[in-house]
Amino acid sequence: MGFFAFFGTLVLAGIIGYVSEKYGFTRNGIIPSMIICLGGATLFFMITVMFGIRFGSPGVNAIVSSIGALVIVPTHYRGRRK
Repeated sequence: MGFFAFFGTLVLAGIIGYVSEKYGFTRNGIIPSMIICLGGATLFFMITVMFGIRFGSPGVNAIVSSIGALVIVPTHYRGRRK
C-alpha cells in the first residue's frame, strides 16, 4: 500500500460521508458523518497494511469501510442517550 492509496482512501471516505448526509441516508450532520467515515476508512486501511485483510482494491476497501463505520458508530451510540 502506498502513500497515494492512503490519501485516496481519505478522499473517498470524505465523499461517502458528505453524500450520505446530503441525500438523507444519515442524520448526524455533514462534519460528523465525514469524521466517522474518515475514522473507519483509516482504521481499515491500517488493518489492511498490518494483516492483509482486503475486500478488493483500495477504493473498494475505502467505500466498504466508510459505509460500515456510518452504520455501526451512530447506531451504537444512539441507544445510550438518556
